[in-house]
Amino acid sequence: QVQLVESGGGSVQAGGSLRLSCAASGYSYSSDYMAWFRQAPGKEREGVAVIYPGGDETWYFKSVKGRFTLSRDNSKNTVYLQMNNLTPEDTAIYYCAATKYLSDDPVIAGLILSAPLFHYWGQGTQVTVSS
Repeated sequence: QVQLVESGGGSVQAGGSLRLSCAASGYSYSSDYMAWFRQAPGKEREGVAVIYPGGDETWYFKSVKGRFTLSRDNSKNTVYLQMNNLTPEDTAIYYCAATKYLSDDPVIAGLILSAPLFHYWGQGTQVTVSS
């Protein structure tokens, strides 16, 4: 059974940091594009960051660029989202997702990024940032 399990969420004050992890089980995701999405109350789910299968290319949503870093360890079937300098606007449920098909160009991938492109999803982890 394919599973993506997120961990690392929590509550922090503005300016703080959190590191989210997403562990895949039931299959080898080393050839998959991995992404983090987030959904705040009353808002649509939005893509936050994408990492390519080799780990050498990434894309970040404009509001998190420079603050968030996405990495992966294919030997552990795990991706990590390091979030620094968090703001209350980052408060949301964060979801890990995987897909086998995405543009080879990170710029294009960012433009077309949407939830329906991803086939596997985790259950989500809550991130709450207080001011």
